[in-house]
Amino acid sequence: MKIVLIGAGNVATQLGRAFREKDFPVVQVYSRTLSSAETLGKKLQTDYTNQLQQIAPNADLYVFSVKDAALPELLKTFPAVGGLWVHTAGSVPMDVFKESAATRYGVFYPLQTFSKSRDVSFERIPIFTEANHPADQQLLDEIASSLSNRVIPLSSEKRKYLHLAAVFACNFTNHLYDIAAQILENQEIDWKVLLPLIEETAAKVQKLSPGEAQTGPALRYDIPVIEKHLEMLKDDLEKQEIYRMLSQNIHQHCE
Repeated sequence: MKIVLIGAGNVATQLGRAFREKDFPVVQVYSRTLSSAETLGKKLQTDYTNQLQQIAPNADLYVFSVKDAALPELLKTFPAVGGLWVHTAGSVPMDVFKESAATRYGVFYPLQTFSKSRDVSFERIPIFTEANHPADQQLLDEIASSLSNRVIPLSSEKRKYLHLAAVFACNFTNHLYDIAAQILENQEIDWKVLLPLIEETAAKVQKLSPGEAQTGPALRYDIPVIEKHLEMLKDDLEKQEIYRMLSQNIHQHCE
């Protein structure tokens, strides 16, 4: 099972490491930027290039981990190299490959937030798969099962809702951490004092549903506290509006 990584960002870096740990040979890394291809190629001790005409033609699996908006344009010029082509995006349908040179294609979507500098264990990461042929669906499931204990075949239609939910659960939540950190840093308070609270919030939903775990002034509809907080945010209308909208939404859903 020879693998070529198309892209050298966060997802490609972590997938490349995971493939290598499971003895799947990554034979090449391609990136539009040579320095990025070189960095990941050297990390994985494999060939690298930024030239499409130099893409290895004999790999079994081509894993596209590039920006969603960049994928359709890349596929227009990607060489007809054979093998199974998959992308790793949550919001891009499998049919993005229909206008490309691929005859075998699918999706290999690990549901996790990735950073180059922070290695993660794939064992508990759900991997969602999809393929345009039953045999390739089985192949993707087998590869995914080598990395993860939870492999779930999922259609493009359902996967786009999964990605939407993930944006709320991860990206928006992390942005709220950033807002909280800004508020504390403005008062010269170390934002890391919030870490035990963040950890317990995440731990509770291992046992309770998110609705059952909800606490705070919005749940109690504690108007004096809410109004006091809004007054404190009067000089930052964006944060004030976020606080107001979230408080209203929590109250409406918890009534």
